[in-house]
Amino acid sequence: MLVLVAPGQGAQTPGFLTPWLDLPGAADRLAVWSDAIGLDLAHYGTQADADAIRDTAVAQPLLVAAGLLSASALGDIAPGAVAGHSVGEITAAAFAGVLDDTEALTLVRKRGLAMAEAAAITQTGMSALLGGDPETTVPHLEKLGLTPANVNGAGQIVAAGTLEELAALEADKPEGVRRVVALKVAGAFHTRHMAPAVEALAKAAENLKPGDPKVTYVSNKDGRAVATGDEVVSRLVGQVANPVRWDLCMETFKQLGVTALVEVCPGGTLTGLAKRALPGVQTLALKTPDDLDAARELIAEHGVA
Repeated sequence: MLVLVAPGQGAQTPGFLTPWLDLPGAADRLAVWSDAIGLDLAHYGTQADADAIRDTAVAQPLLVAAGLLSASALGDIAPGAVAGHSVGEITAAAFAGVLDDTEALTLVRKRGLAMAEAAAITQTGMSALLGGDPETTVPHLEKLGLTPANVNGAGQIVAAGTLEELAALEADKPEGVRRVVALKVAGAFHTRHMAPAVEALAKAAENLKPGDPKVTYVSNKDGRAVATGDEVVSRLVGQVANPVRWDLCMETFKQLGVTALVEVCPGGTLTGLAKRALPGVQTLALKTPDDLDAARELIAEHGVA
């Protein structure tokens, strides 16, 4: 059973879209999407520096566009399930047929702008904790006023809050945590600091007419499969200010009988987590078009063409 997954913010690197635009039709598709959302995706994906693509309003549509481009290059595939980490959930919603490509990019553009505005209200950020046990880490974070914004499984938790709270975490690590690593994001996503973005995204979603998922869609909220398009969109809106439970998503993959996992461009983060949390599951990350043949072989073995 094949699971197709999409990464979240922080996975982008300068120039990562460059080789993908050499594929037939890719540059034209990107140009159409750029016009639709008022953002030059080709420029940001090929020429912009790390600071420019760190901007939430840029990074999020860029990641969704990359995921859609790389998935389409695989051909007509039918995974057993789809999921995405944070903003990757919008990419996954397009994979599942809940949104079409333009709807997904229009929604993520509004999401990125709304979250960037919310992040500008207070100086906030996110940091990954390396090591430690969730049972001791989570209460420690809450004591410092921080939110466990991403519970990623494989022992990885990402804390989010104000810069002062994150500085306090550096000085007072939970028992067993070896390092605290600041992430390349511009705000405390999936926390109460994003409440203004929820309201803006809810308004943006009012005009959508989502379809029901054509494949199993696994939600970040609680790791459960969601059966209707309306519920998928409702969860996409609320998830902006709620923790990402990728650990529970991977538990659901296990229950579904996952045997292979493919992560769309810019892949790497989620396959790394899967290697530790889903032993025995074959994984493949789409980093460049050079990975497509291996991905197609994996899909042919584990997926339904």
